[in-house]
Amino acid sequence: MNAMSHPYAGDGTHTKSYYAASANPAPERPELSGNGEIDVCIIGAGYSGLSTGLHLVEKGYKVAIIEGARVGWGASGRNGGQIVNGLNASLQTIKKRYGQDTATFVAGLVQEGGEIIRERVKTYDIQCDLKDKNIFTGLTKAHMRELEERMNLWASYGIKNQEMLDKDQLRAHINSDLYEGGLIDHSGGHMHPLNLALGEAAAFEKLGGTIYEMSPVIDVDTEAARPVVRTAKGQMTCKTLVLCGNAYLGHVVPTLTWRVMPVSTQVMATEPLGEERAHALIPQDACVEDIRYILDYYRLSGDKRLLFGGGTVYGGADPSDIESKLRRNMDKVFPQLKGVRVDYAWSGNFALSFSRVPQMGRIGANTYFAHGYSGHGVTGSHTFGRILSEAIDGDLTRFDVFENVPWYPFPGGRMFRVPYSMVGSWWYALRDKFGV
Repeated sequence: MNAMSHPYAGDGTHTKSYYAASANPAPERPELSGNGEIDVCIIGAGYSGLSTGLHLVEKGYKVAIIEGARVGWGASGRNGGQIVNGLNASLQTIKKRYGQDTATFVAGLVQEGGEIIRERVKTYDIQCDLKDKNIFTGLTKAHMRELEERMNLWASYGIKNQEMLDKDQLRAHINSDLYEGGLIDHSGGHMHPLNLALGEAAAFEKLGGTIYEMSPVIDVDTEAARPVVRTAKGQMTCKTLVLCGNAYLGHVVPTLTWRVMPVSTQVMATEPLGEERAHALIPQDACVEDIRYILDYYRLSGDKRLLFGGGTVYGGADPSDIESKLRRNMDKVFPQLKGVRVDYAWSGNFALSFSRVPQMGRIGANTYFAHGYSGHGVTGSHTFGRILSEAIDGDLTRFDVFENVPWYPFPGGRMFRVPYSMVGSWWYALRDKFGV
């Protein structure tokens, strides 16, 4: 398949990441060809599509997933691998914007995505190096106040598995002098993200689901009583359509194109460090992210590499030199790693919503969508997949709450959303730098 047929995915193969290099064996699925009919058709074989599909086949639905490249090709197969509870927007922000009832509702599901992941891994014996705990770090006194406020706020909603760490306590988890302290979430964790996606795809197929790969969607009819999805070689007619393309849906569904903006983030993987050296860096094997606006995030892989990520590029372009972009920050966190070899460096897009709250809704009567996780898609996508499956199965209780949350376009419209967001990020970066 040539690049012209995959305008967003090159030749459709996975990016040259550590995850692709260490992926579990997986079959190559056929392209969609000819005309087909199905109960539910899902566009996108990332976490949102796989989660929705797996929940539905467990309920007995006939489901097909159409993927433009390979399973987990997008953000689901190249992210930091961190199970971080919550949305990008804080519970306090949600309360201010949408009211106490919505904040209470969101608080009731912020840990659900991680619980779903753990259940999937256990039920379907998915080999993805799943580990527990994540740590949020603060670089300034202001960051530490913010973390304490977060812990107390979550505790007020009954979420009490977080605890503050002062500078000395944090050293037991992260061997770095950079931080003032941190907050550990015992219900967080990390895993190999591509292997999680591949394992969920295998479970979906074992229960009767069908996945078509290398089948970019070129047209969608959402107005028909039975939606139709068209690719270069075939089409699928369905009772219910679910759009889970997220940052890579492109312009296929114009109604959704300008609701979110693609933003790229970067990750690199060092050479294997060995058990002793890796343990000296992160003794408890938790994953870590700081709370700056443009943050660093890192963890150890199953074979004891340091996976270090960060940076953002609004609009979704890939930096010309990912390693140089990330290495300076890695050296600040762990100066003892200066000169260590980097074996892999890659980039990928997530979908940013202006409000930093994911969006869920319908187009017409029989087309559903979910997108805009804003960097918190590992857990959010699994939760939203369950909610979408509930709605399709007739229970709209939770779906209706999210569908009724207002969404806001990016100021400046199509032309100026990128420069507007860049100016905003510079402002928040300055606040982080000066500790305000």
